[in-house]
Amino acid sequence: MERWVVLYDGECGFCTWLLAGILRWDRAQQLEPVALQRDRAARLLADLAPEARNASWHLLAPGGQRYSGGAALAPMLHNLRYGSLPALVFAARPALTERGYSWVAGHRRQLSRLVPSSRKRRSAEFVRERERASGERDS
Repeated sequence: MERWVVLYDGECGFCTWLLAGILRWDRAQQLEPVALQRDRAARLLADLAPEARNASWHLLAPGGQRYSGGAALAPMLHNLRYGSLPALVFAARPALTERGYSWVAGHRRQLSRLVPSSRKRRSAEFVRERERASGERDS
């Protein structure tokens, strides 16, 4: 694995919309999205029970280290241009970051209503295309 793999809920419009924003920020394409619903996600997270796999998003480092939930924010942002400062903020407050992540995850359906359907659709297309392109590079 050369890139960082982001495992996300591909059936969550809000999750996909947020991930699309992160991937647009990732101009060096260091992040590879993989929907949790894909067979590859099950293989990458084989040591987790299905409930734990689907409980949050996950970030896999090239060396195999896994970060889940709020703990994934700092290492992911650290790899993005101008992301070092926000990464330091999240890393300095891990309990607060996890609480914030948990709140957003628990309210994602309500938050999703605030995002226009057209934006969620375009975001989903962008993420799927990036996922497809990443898979083709690995072939």
